[in-house]
Amino acid sequence: MSSLMSIGMRGMTAATAALDVTGHNIANANVKGYSRQQVNLETAVGQFSGSGFFGKGVNVTNVTRAHDDFLTMQATAAAALQAKDDAHSSQLSELEKLFPAGEQGIGYALGDFLNAAVDLSNSPADSSARQVLLARAADVAARFRTASDRLEMLQQGVTADLQAQAATLNGYAAQVAKINQQIAANHGVDQLPNDLMDQRDQLIKQMSGIMGVSTLQASDGTVSVFVGSGQSLVLGNQASQIVVNPDPADNARSALSIKTAGETMALNSDQLGGGSMAGLMAFQNDDLVDARNQIGQMAMAFASKVNDVQALGLDLRDPPQVGSPLFNIGAPAAKANTNNARDGTGAYIANVSLSVTDASQLQASDYDLRPDGSGVAGQYKLTRLSDGLVRTVNDGATVDGFKISVGTPDLQPGDSFRLQPVGGAAAGMTRALDDVTGIAAALPVTATMGTANTGTASVNLLKVTDPSIDPSLTANVSFTDGSGHYNWSLTDSSGTVTSSGTGTWTAGQAISLNGFQLTLNGVPASGDTLAVAKTTFPASNNGNALALASLRDEAFVGRYTMSDGSIGGGATVTDAYAATMADVGVRVQSAKSAAAISKASQTDAETSLASSTGVNMDEEASKLIQFQQAYQASAKVLQVAQSIFDTMLQLGR
Repeated sequence: MSSLMSIGMRGMTAATAALDVTGHNIANANVKGYSRQQVNLETAVGQFSGSGFFGKGVNVTNVTRAHDDFLTMQATAAAALQAKDDAHSSQLSELEKLFPAGEQGIGYALGDFLNAAVDLSNSPADSSARQVLLARAADVAARFRTASDRLEMLQQGVTADLQAQAATLNGYAAQVAKINQQIAANHGVDQLPNDLMDQRDQLIKQMSGIMGVSTLQASDGTVSVFVGSGQSLVLGNQASQIVVNPDPADNARSALSIKTAGETMALNSDQLGGGSMAGLMAFQNDDLVDARNQIGQMAMAFASKVNDVQALGLDLRDPPQVGSPLFNIGAPAAKANTNNARDGTGAYIANVSLSVTDASQLQASDYDLRPDGSGVAGQYKLTRLSDGLVRTVNDGATVDGFKISVGTPDLQPGDSFRLQPVGGAAAGMTRALDDVTGIAAALPVTATMGTANTGTASVNLLKVTDPSIDPSLTANVSFTDGSGHYNWSLTDSSGTVTSSGTGTWTAGQAISLNGFQLTLNGVPASGDTLAVAKTTFPASNNGNALALASLRDEAFVGRYTMSDGSIGGGATVTDAYAATMADVGVRVQSAKSAAAISKASQTDAETSLASSTGVNMDEEASKLIQFQQAYQASAKVLQVAQSIFDTMLQLGR
């Protein structure tokens, strides 16, 4: 009777345990990260007798969870990639708003300015036309500054997001370390705290959504969590912290490091793997930098070109003077790495400065300057960060339209400087001229064809190419035959010839003398003459206004030195803006596509994991009936045993 009662009790216990676990599954079916649990049963060891082995019922050996290491790892990695792509796409969508195609865009303001220059060329002395040009210049400067300010706001937003997510990630890491401690304390030989392990897995998955992680399980049930290139964020029951601090190379940007036991180690943003922080860092270090440099390149090239044209003309002041700059522009910068060598006062030992030599050759890029490692003083390695081009340069070298000047003493071993020739240009762009009479619409010289000429030649375009032109000198040109050969001379105000020579003119070729270029329409005949002399009435001369208006078609943005030493490439300022819009648009579409693909991958991974470890309500409902019947049957066994026992007692009486 005792054996039969024991079997019934064991069966009831097993059925009760199974019902408890099934009810637990049903209750947690909608809890994120919960893994289905099940009771493991085994047959109790039988009792030997002379008639054979008699069974002793069933034992409850363990409660395990449905877990798949591969699917869990796959789902975690997919979540990290999706979070990265989503964060990157979201930030790029905000960046795209800085480059509108309509009337609010920089390109539209540039077009309005150049249209105003055309109007000025039609009425060079009209004060209203001059006022409109100044207003359009102010609008151009404001558009560039606004774009720069909004880029700065995006940078501040990235920094704020990084700090908030670092705080959340550190909180998750602390919770994982605490759960590790609890798991280690409750870890049996074969029994595991399933619910704690589910909580830990869910926390690790949430961590991967912020920063890509990898894990390593220890024999005591704890899990270590690693980030970056293998730095430990959680090691047993100890958690480190992710810190957001200024980038040593450029303190306007943010960098990530990990703080462990009082020591701080920098994290390479290229090795974060995934997570929203990786997406934010990619946006900050690539897209935001490129956009700032592209806007700065346009601002620097346009403002410098307009100022150069201004410097070639005469204004309407009394007496007429060389035109003043129309724009102020942000200066190029050389930022010392915060880890550079310092003297006893904390000041950097080495210093670097930049100056623009040709704004039309400035590239939309930052540069890295450091000693080249050869030990030769004044010799450096210069890396253009936009495309990775590496060059060896010396102190005073001119590269890509700017000059590098290294102070004394020289760069120290390990020093580096972040060179930004155009990065701050748009932020410092303002209209420098407020007086309408200061606009230099006139050229300092005027071209006149001889009255006795018999050929068809006439003045097409006269423009000054050298600000050092001497307008007091008169250039006289006399064509000697119908093949375009001519004699020329320069005479001063007293009629004395200061220099002379010969030349040959061909259709489409300019005649260049004394800092000006003159192109002709038609064909000069033998004996035809022309003279280029000082402008007598600047108010009626529109030569420099025409030069300003012609900037619409001049490719002066992003030119470069070709292998043969000549200057090529470049784009008009409106084409440069259109190219920037297209570049940002392509990045946005690529990021959206990547986000959609990674979202689909994450959904597939989650579905696979859920089908393997999730709770199926229909299945659990059937188990309820199954284990209820098992409980009732075991109770019946116990009832039968009790009845037999009572019968035996009655027989004994």
